[in-house]
Amino acid sequence: METARKQAQERLAAMGLPQRRDEYWKYTRPELLTTDDVAPAAILNLDEAPLFDAIDRLKIVFIDGVYDAEASDDLLMAGIEIALLKDAPDWADALYGTLEAAGQTPVARPLAALNSANAREGVVIRATGKAAKPVSMIYLRKSETSDVMLHHVIRVEEGADLTILENGPAGARFNSVMEVDIADGAAFHHVRAMGRDHERRAATHIFGRLGHESKFKSFTMTVNGKLTRNEVVLELTGDDAIAHIAGAAMGDGDFLHDDTVFITHDSLNCESRQVFKKVLRNGATGVFQGKILVKPGAQKTDGYQMSQSLLLDDEAQFFGKPELEIYADDVMCSHGSTTGAIDDEAMYYLRSRGVPKVDAQDMLVLAFMADAIDEIEDEAIADDIRARLEGWLARHRG
Repeated sequence: METARKQAQERLAAMGLPQRRDEYWKYTRPELLTTDDVAPAAILNLDEAPLFDAIDRLKIVFIDGVYDAEASDDLLMAGIEIALLKDAPDWADALYGTLEAAGQTPVARPLAALNSANAREGVVIRATGKAAKPVSMIYLRKSETSDVMLHHVIRVEEGADLTILENGPAGARFNSVMEVDIADGAAFHHVRAMGRDHERRAATHIFGRLGHESKFKSFTMTVNGKLTRNEVVLELTGDDAIAHIAGAAMGDGDFLHDDTVFITHDSLNCESRQVFKKVLRNGATGVFQGKILVKPGAQKTDGYQMSQSLLLDDEAQFFGKPELEIYADDVMCSHGSTTGAIDDEAMYYLRSRGVPKVDAQDMLVLAFMADAIDEIEDEAIADDIRARLEGWLARHRG
């Protein structure tokens, strides 16, 4: 693993830290993620039940980026093997940094290289069958200036099935990398809820490699946060693989949320879906940068990409950059990006039937988000996400 860290440091030195002049950073503020000193971020004290609390799950807790054994469950569970990054077995040691390095081409991901070079905390998970229950990684913080790096390495073996849950603010500044290697016929499900601490800053990265007839599904909910950039880089290397990525973000005021996705189709008859919805108000900013690359020979590709934003006032803004790059002739690929306000006719319909204005707006916002939330296969988890979004709307009314 030390060799991989050294190689990552060399990659970072060659590419440098991100700058606003870089093509994939022109809408975002990388300096908030790269300064030597971490700006303090107030800690939010919640008065609601923890997310996913009603779901039977194996809990792994990190406080200010450090594993807390006492707060965590026993790491033994049927269908999976779990270890801390510092105790990584040979398979994880060999995989560490590999998918991140591959994901640096053709677009540089310098913050991911920074993570691979320096991260010392995280978990390694190997699913050998259907996991008995989801693995839930909970990121708590007690320090207003915590600077957290976590690196997770996950291997889903042939025919295995694994669900990962993530939630919590993690740190005042957070840099995470998750490398996911999905073997033939395996399935990986991922649901993440970013912490509600408004002043936090986060850059997350998921690098995935999909085998024959494998499945990758990821959903992220973001409410609040001064700056959040979520990157997903996937390579479909086996025929008939499926990759779905979705996100729902709600921002109010000093809020910038950036989803940057790059999916490479490199095999036959593969399917990818990108569905992102953002609701923005009071000067909040949303960004979507998504690309589908279809390599020569990746015939029968089915690629779909949609990013939509709902602006609740004239101060909010959204920047969209959907891209298709196709080198095969028998494919079905499409992309779209829309920005708009609440539909006046729909609002009139609800108001004319006695629904108060604020309730009508909330109903229309939740309906707008539905396509993204529907990507979550576990209905109990989806219901929890809907409830949290409803709570955000209630807190931010008027």
